[in-house]
Amino acid sequence: MNVYEEVSAFYQSYRGEKAVIGESVCGRRIYAMFIGTHSGPLGISQYAMHAREWIGAHLALWHVRRGLVRGGVWVVPLVNPDGALLVQEGAGSLSRGRRAELLYLNGSGDFSLWKANARAVDLNVNFDARWGTGAKNIRVPSAANYVGITPFSEPETKALRDFTRAVSPQFTISYHTKGEEIYWRFHQPFFRARRDRRLAGILSAATGYPLREAPHSAGGYKDWCIESLHIPAFTVEAGRDSFSHPLGLSSLSDIVTKNLDALVRFTEEF
Repeated sequence: MNVYEEVSAFYQSYRGEKAVIGESVCGRRIYAMFIGTHSGPLGISQYAMHAREWIGAHLALWHVRRGLVRGGVWVVPLVNPDGALLVQEGAGSLSRGRRAELLYLNGSGDFSLWKANARAVDLNVNFDARWGTGAKNIRVPSAANYVGITPFSEPETKALRDFTRAVSPQFTISYHTKGEEIYWRFHQPFFRARRDRRLAGILSAATGYPLREAPHSAGGYKDWCIESLHIPAFTVEAGRDSFSHPLGLSSLSDIVTKNLDALVRFTEEF
């Protein structure tokens, strides 16, 4: 099975609270599953927003299996299903018209390093958080870094935005790969930065990953949560830097070992 089929099958068998939060460009469902309870801290943890980082969806399913001791988290395992399948299966996963367009943009049939969705928009620069001002942002469709025609131009980012507003989480965690580091800062004022730095320290202690800042990036989900919702939000870059993109199943054991208890520890100490 491909990663979308695996997530779909897991979702169908999951007996807890769950929801379809939207659909991708190609009409694939974006799933969410709730773990824990609605008492205590409430958060969202999302994975595999970048196509070549589909391995994060497998970590998400491990987090669902692990569950929580305190609080609750909505787990969104696969934000970019079209992109993930493009990396895993190539252009054959797309309709004929979209296939021709992306083959032209990519310059070859090798989509192994593709980050964007099926419209060649990088979802993690498509949020309305100083949109288009990132140092690496570009204005034309591409495998990576294209910001889209407007903030929230993509159905995937709209779905995650609307779901986040509906849930009203107290925090969000975004799982990406790779590098084994945690990003937590996006222009917060002093008192919120002090709060968020303390919480980032919990994730750092749970995973062993150091904290980092990325002052020249913008438009990410983390950034939007911090700037628009004023909540703590974190990007965890899982997977050793020595691994090559796209990280495959051979990297999963290492990632799970270092991250399995991250949500448990975070909600316990929030």
